[in-house]
Amino acid sequence: MSGHSHWAGIKYKKAALDAKRGKAWSKISRMIIVAAKQGGGDPSANLTLRYAIDKAKAANMPKDTIEKAIKKGTGDLEGMSFEEVLYEGYGPSGVAIMIEALTDNRNRTGPEIKRLFEKHGGSLGTSGCVNWMFTKKGLITVNAANADEEQILEIALSAGADDMQAVGEVFEITCEPGAYEELKKTLQDKEITTEVAEISMVPQSTIDVNDEHTAKRIISLMEAFDDHDDVQNAYSNFDIPEEIIARLS
Repeated sequence: MSGHSHWAGIKYKKAALDAKRGKAWSKISRMIIVAAKQGGGDPSANLTLRYAIDKAKAANMPKDTIEKAIKKGTGDLEGMSFEEVLYEGYGPSGVAIMIEALTDNRNRTGPEIKRLFEKHGGSLGTSGCVNWMFTKKGLITVNAANADEEQILEIALSAGADDMQAVGEVFEITCEPGAYEELKKTLQDKEITTEVAEISMVPQSTIDVNDEHTAKRIISLMEAFDDHDDVQNAYSNFDIPEEIIARLS
């Protein structure tokens, strides 16, 4: 769990410093297109689409860009067709890695993902090789410095959360995917600011990575996946100590 949290922290710090807003918008547009294609263009009746729109708003995507993506998904506007692909494999030290991608050409994306694995000391695995190690969860983090732990815990559990842990500088709240929207709304209504709010694949157990060189290779691999146009999300089960993370940041 903490390995996932560490990566989430790195990813979001990186995103805050990163000027590649256009790439982020492009990825979210694909998510909206696929959600609208599969479940229709009404976010009140399509939870996946509502989640994608929330993500778009959090990334400051313009309203007309969001609406165009929805219309491309419903077929009201012409657009490219994307398919969901899941890649699984192993990174340095045998850490499990699972990648969710949206691609218009899996014959291009697959070999590119394989090369990224190999370039950074990992290997692409077969379907199902690591998927079983992860569970889909709602994941919300709250900055611990500005929050009362007992109050947050009481609110979170009453709104459907499974668990809350102090992880580094944040309280990490998890829930079943079906409880995510209600939990997120409850925290917003109570004016509790969240840092990360997403449906995520959370590892059931983690692998300790205490060697700085190995940690650097793993983080470089995860960042390479994050930078790939077709990759929506990359998940892993590594657990790197805070002091090594700080030195590598």
